[in-house]
Amino acid sequence: MAKTIDEDLSQLEKDIRQLKIEYEQYFGGGKKRPPTDLEWRIDTLMKRYGDRGAEMTYGQRFKYGNLTQMYSKYREIFRKRLKQKEEGTVHRHFGAAAREIEAERARKRGAADGSHGIRFPFAISWEDPAHEKKKVEQLYEAFRDAKEQAGEDVERLTLDSFQLFVRKKTDELKKQKGAHEVEYIVSLESRHARLKARVKS
Repeated sequence: MAKTIDEDLSQLEKDIRQLKIEYEQYFGGGKKRPPTDLEWRIDTLMKRYGDRGAEMTYGQRFKYGNLTQMYSKYREIFRKRLKQKEEGTVHRHFGAAAREIEAERARKRGAADGSHGIRFPFAISWEDPAHEKKKVEQLYEAFRDAKEQAGEDVERLTLDSFQLFVRKKTDELKKQKGAHEVEYIVSLESRHARLKARVKS
């Protein structure tokens, strides 16, 4: 059965988020090759719907536009990092000034379209992060996005290290407070990314 436009757009959103995760794993040394197959699939869908604007409703066109912006932003970052990886350049040359420029661009884009893909504060909760990996990936992406917007260094923030951190933190809070569920909140405060954890009663 042929997929509907809404189903395709939902799949496109999932693929873009997965692409970001897989590129992080590649840059962090967890994968030997960049996710070019996934990128090709996203490009194909993007081109298909770029020519079918008349078939989409206003809401679908709006979602497609947001996904296009998100994908373009990520792809620009991936290209820079791939070039640096190939040339063997040290990220010191990229520096705080360049990060601040990128963050300023992100803030302007966010102000222009009223969103930045992820709205802050972003909250998510779980009982056991080891069995709710999708939620951990969503929280990781939100925290990384917040740090990028704040112009903070994200080079050392890998998905693997983040998973270890939230597992440890969740276990600690559950033992201390005798709770079954822990909620994590990502926020932007005074241009600084914040990650807070609290037990849910």
